[in-house]
Amino acid sequence: MLRLYPVVAALLLVVSSSVLAQNIAVVNGRAIPKERADLFLKELEKQGQPVTPELATLVRQELVDREILLQEAERRGLPAKPELKFQIDAARQQVLIQALVQDEMSKNPVKESDIKAEYERLSKLQGDEYRAKHILVETEDGAKAVIQKLSKGAKFEDLAKESKDPGSAARGGDLDWASPSNFVKPFANAMVALKKGETTQAPVQSQFGWHVIRLEDTRKAQIPAFDEVKAQLSESLQRRRLGEFQEKLKSKAKIK
Repeated sequence: MLRLYPVVAALLLVVSSSVLAQNIAVVNGRAIPKERADLFLKELEKQGQPVTPELATLVRQELVDREILLQEAERRGLPAKPELKFQIDAARQQVLIQALVQDEMSKNPVKESDIKAEYERLSKLQGDEYRAKHILVETEDGAKAVIQKLSKGAKFEDLAKESKDPGSAARGGDLDWASPSNFVKPFANAMVALKKGETTQAPVQSQFGWHVIRLEDTRKAQIPAFDEVKAQLSESLQRRRLGEFQEKLKSKAKIK
């Protein structure tokens, strides 16, 4: 029988303890490092799970189970299959690209001052809004007949009940407040040419039919409060910066 001297036995005990400290388990000779379990626990903690000894035990078992399945997949030669190699590579690329995005945004974050500056810039671009009513009919003659009835004192709201536009017809032809860009060009051009309270004296044709338009009022565009759009503006600025970052990398890349 092989007999170990006390000093040798002590050294082996130290080495064994060191290995156990570095790994949480060894499956078929392959170690599962403690660092992997620590990172697993850290991710769970980010998701709101308190780290407890019980959770650490569950994580160890999960990693052991994964290792057993992984080794079996390798034994069967699955990682060598072309379609699986492609999927593994694609997953790796996605993880690294996402990590790069997070790293770039952490180094060049969108600041509060950036968001406010963007809000001010967009606010200055806002034009006027128009509140108009319209009556939509199929023919030019039908639109002329509507204009004639209006000139004789007929109420716009009453005539609008026969409009081909069912949505606005139910509201007396009212289209609510909107920017001219919300309408097709012929309609928008005729609407902005009107003064408050005026009605078009000639039918306006669009791809939808023939319109009779009345301009009820105009106002400066209503800008949402900063706090209401802050998150959207932040996301928009982040996307823009990431786009610029990507273009910068592309400009430096040597592509053949």
